[in-house]
Amino acid sequence: MATNNNAPLGIEAELFKAADKLRGNMEPSDYKHVVLGLIFLKHISDSFETKHAELMAEYPEGAEDRDEYLADNIFWVPKEARWSHLQANARQPTIGKIIDDAMLAIEKDNPSLKGVLPKDYARPALSAIMLGELIDLIANISTRTEKGQERDLFGRVYEYFLKEFAGSEGKRGGEFYTPRSVVKTMVEMLQPWKGRVYDPCCGSGGMFVQSESFVEAHGGRIGDIAIYGQESNHTTWRLCRMNLAVRGIDADIRWNSEGSFHKDEFPSLKADFILANPPFNVSDWGGERLRDDPRWKYGIPPKGNANFAWLQHILHHLSPTGTAGVVLANGSMSSTQSGEGEIRKAMIEGEVIDCMIALPGQLFYSTQIPVCLWFLARDKSNGIARDRKLRDRRGEILFIDARKLGHMVDRTRREFSDEDIEKIADTYHRWREGEGYEDIPGFCKSASLEEVRAHGHVLTPGRYVGVEAAEDDDTPFPERFAELQAELEEQFAEAERLTGVIRERLAGVTL
Repeated sequence: MATNNNAPLGIEAELFKAADKLRGNMEPSDYKHVVLGLIFLKHISDSFETKHAELMAEYPEGAEDRDEYLADNIFWVPKEARWSHLQANARQPTIGKIIDDAMLAIEKDNPSLKGVLPKDYARPALSAIMLGELIDLIANISTRTEKGQERDLFGRVYEYFLKEFAGSEGKRGGEFYTPRSVVKTMVEMLQPWKGRVYDPCCGSGGMFVQSESFVEAHGGRIGDIAIYGQESNHTTWRLCRMNLAVRGIDADIRWNSEGSFHKDEFPSLKADFILANPPFNVSDWGGERLRDDPRWKYGIPPKGNANFAWLQHILHHLSPTGTAGVVLANGSMSSTQSGEGEIRKAMIEGEVIDCMIALPGQLFYSTQIPVCLWFLARDKSNGIARDRKLRDRRGEILFIDARKLGHMVDRTRREFSDEDIEKIADTYHRWREGEGYEDIPGFCKSASLEEVRAHGHVLTPGRYVGVEAAEDDDTPFPERFAELQAELEEQFAEAERLTGVIRERLAGVTL
């Protein structure tokens, strides 16, 4: 692939295809750090070189003044780390060490990047020839665009590569990447306009990127929201830091191996918006050590499943008028085991559940199991969404059944279109604002607390919107079969988990 410094904005797929071809037999989980680290290095080097050229033309004596770069939120890049130096040495057998030295130099001169960049390019398992070809390939990401578009271009390429690597890794990939259409749905519903945005299990930072995109798309500026995140996987934390830095997003992202339950990095934070995709149905979250935790206002979560621990941790961190969107497995809407039904009942009666959405299967790389979205509100009697006052929603919960939305983008994966997202978000906005909302059989229903009580405090939207009538449609058999198969797999998984719990308890019985 020849170098083309005027490559258009739609080159993401072509670049990924070429980069993927170069990886040979290397595992995607390993290779992604090699590629994404180089993309990051190219981005900060190009940003530096652009500013350097401007200073040389207008203020030459400031060209080597670090403060001139910091003032524009541009990282200082020493000479030995600049892309021109790497490209000039791309065919050297020592290119791996040259890249490692560049990463070390950048971290040394930019304390905010300390411990973030990959620095193992010199390891024997990496071919120097492959690294040289990657450097030439990544040179295709042009920065010769309209002023202000450079970050958008690199951000798009970085996000595309994250998405494709997540797809290549399958279940493991889902641990660091939430599909864009799911994130965008949550962001469009919550409308994080100004204030504090928090994600207690932030992965590679997709929730934050989409939140900033929302602000900019609606006339705001990067910086109108303050971003806080925590991640327990160190490698994923590094991906997140680079992902945000590529887009020029300033954020307080913290890592520790204990995680948000056991070492909350922001114990006093009260966020205006929380968006989270916690790991599904985690059984080894150490709940037995947190039985008396003050976060469990609605009941002690079972030690064998963290779903209701995540919900209550998130509620604990909401500001008095804060709202949250959380991705959870479908079982959270109806489970009664180990006290989960009582916790859900207490949350319903406590008026903190605003909206429930059933999603179709095959949206995620990590699982074919259908999942749901929980939308929480600290105070349903009050609130403002952007510049619109919200009505008093106490005594009601909105149910949306979105299982029939979306389209298949390949044999195994589904996505929401912009029209699908708009349909879901507009329904929620009209309901919250009290203007133009109507129940739509088979899609949405504003149910009273009395109705929810009558259903035993189960929150599955299909119970309320009239799913039986809606299912007599012309859904192609392969799609319907895939949905049924996914539901069955979820039930199998739940049965296996219950079997493990029973065996564990039987083992503890003394005769």
